[in-house]
Amino acid sequence: MTQDQALSVFKDALMIVLKIGGPILAISILIGLVVSILQAATQVHEQTLSFVPKLLAIAALLLFAGGWMMNTVIDFAKQLFELMATLGK
Repeated sequence: MTQDQALSVFKDALMIVLKIGGPILAISILIGLVVSILQAATQVHEQTLSFVPKLLAIAALLLFAGGWMMNTVIDFAKQLFELMATLGK
């Protein structure tokens, strides 16, 4: 495996991580911000008020986009196995 191939695989892996982790992190940050504003306005500072909405939002996101996320990871794994098969030749 050449250095260019290794860097290409590493770059692709980082892009997959960003594609899959980005929406989850964005939803979590957005829900956390909204809950924090509500907690500051009402002065109710309970830990679970922040955790439960994030959990529900992330679960809904995974139900909605989980198939796409899984297909993205599977396609990347197929590309890696195809690359490994060509390395022995």
